[in-house]
Amino acid sequence: MVLFVNACVRGESRTRQLAEALLKKLAEDYTEIRLEDAEFSVVDEGFLKHRDRLIAERRFDDPSFAMARQFAAAGTIVIAAPYWDLSFPASLKQYIEQINVLGVTFEYSPEGIPKGLCKADQLYYVMTAGGSFAPEEFGYGYLKALAENYYGIGKTKLISAVGLDLYGADTKGIMEEALAGIEQG
Repeated sequence: MVLFVNACVRGESRTRQLAEALLKKLAEDYTEIRLEDAEFSVVDEGFLKHRDRLIAERRFDDPSFAMARQFAAAGTIVIAAPYWDLSFPASLKQYIEQINVLGVTFEYSPEGIPKGLCKADQLYYVMTAGGSFAPEEFGYGYLKALAENYYGIGKTKLISAVGLDLYGADTKGIMEEALAGIEQG
């Protein structure tokens, strides 16, 4: 199963355009979670106590773990997140807080080292940026670290188009180059 985590909100999202081209190449069918439509619990002390109790009781079938179970079961994951204010949309961080579940997406070794429980063999991170300053560590790097060090997903790939809104930029050419990169592999 291909899971598409869509953090795009604009109707004409260039990030979504790239993600859709990738999805067309990867699979005829995929499951999409539109983060703008998702309802996230507030991560406060009550939430954490409830989650900790469910984890201690190994009640991973609880509805509050549905997103984590879906993420862990996916064979391939595509995350589409535009680059905003040195990061990604807040809804993606909320999603990450929901899927980081001990016993579902990861566990710890006796030495305290995280071990991934996710089935995915590949995670794609798709992003666009209006400017040219888009350091990987503030978006892709964060998800890559989680994928490799917590989820057990060994292969990650960044697909990006940057500098789209700079004065004089060849926006069409930048997008065409990114789309051609998707087609080539």
